[in-house]
Amino acid sequence: MEEYFVDLHVHIGRSENNKPIKITAARSLNFVNIAKECVERKGINIVGIVDCGSPYVQEDIEKFLATGEAYEIPDGGIIYKDSLCIILGSEIETVELREDGKIGSAHNVCFFPTLKDIKAFSNEMKHHIKNITLSSQRSDLMAIQLLNIVEKYNGFLMPAHCFTPHKSFYGNCTNSLKKIFKDSFDRIFCIELGLSADTNLADKISELSTKTFLTNSDAHSLPKIAREYNKVRMNNISYNELLLALKNIDGRGIVANYGLDPKLGKYHRTFCEICNKNVNKPAPALTCDDCDSKNITVGVYDRIEVIKDKKESISPEFRPPYIYQIPLQFIPGIGGKTIDKLLNYFGTEMNILHKVGYDDIESVIGEKYAKLIIDAREGKLSVQEGGGGIYGKIVKS
Repeated sequence: MEEYFVDLHVHIGRSENNKPIKITAARSLNFVNIAKECVERKGINIVGIVDCGSPYVQEDIEKFLATGEAYEIPDGGIIYKDSLCIILGSEIETVELREDGKIGSAHNVCFFPTLKDIKAFSNEMKHHIKNITLSSQRSDLMAIQLLNIVEKYNGFLMPAHCFTPHKSFYGNCTNSLKKIFKDSFDRIFCIELGLSADTNLADKISELSTKTFLTNSDAHSLPKIAREYNKVRMNNISYNELLLALKNIDGRGIVANYGLDPKLGKYHRTFCEICNKNVNKPAPALTCDDCDSKNITVGVYDRIEVIKDKKESISPEFRPPYIYQIPLQFIPGIGGKTIDKLLNYFGTEMNILHKVGYDDIESVIGEKYAKLIIDAREGKLSVQEGGGGIYGKIVKS
């Protein structure tokens, strides 16, 4: 078996004919550009593009396949340059009845093996969504209903960024995924942690002990692809092999989760909207420690402290290590020109982050920034916590 780098949450900003898809994503994010970025700059082997439910994107995919540069394979997925497998996905917002009687909303990413399958899924979903051409649209479905539709078209469903405060299950809808999916809970075999959480936090919730954890970028621009990613052991790059790996079948599985230190996530700590600062009171006393306001955005760390049912984080045996990974663009002083210079010498960001030694990096960009890259690789940089939609920062020691 081989080990591959996998990022299963990348958005499309615009279609090839400039139609809006994900309003908050960059215009340069289209299907072809994502494929090229993964191969030429990032070194990603499998990418999940999560806006392929849009008919505009499906038109782009058909045109791309017609060029002969990419092709579908029987085991599922689209192969580009014989080194990248593109998995077709669709992010859908569902509505859930919360414990307090109010309505919550959560994002789900649904993946399919073929263009035919996702087109059939999209055709049915247009009856549940006002505008099927746009990404991450709110449906009139509950997640358990969406799951049935996804499986009808040979797909699987992954709860997205599970703990974020605005559009997630644990952050906005429930203290238990079992309450959402009921008897179908076992049909959910993987969840996405999100940028503000890590394995240590998530494994304080016992019902997640059987679930595979994924760290994905949720990229809204090309440079942010693979800011979080996974190393996965499989026989080859295909939808079917990925599915077996997510289910830990026959030696396949996640080898490592590479993610931001959750302190860098923009929703890690609770944030007071009045004082415009992070709240330092311990959960569950979720009021501002300065003005005592309840006008706060509850952070991922504090939300997990409220809903956890284990005092200590205990991981199951199959759980891989979670390795804090700082992307090049997060490192102070390393801008676009420096990254381009590194890529020109070393090929892909995966090479720079994982393989290239200090001496080689120093010869290209100098001692100061080479040391920062190696210190980031070895977890020696300090982090200022993020919250309230503001990313954390690397603090030079």
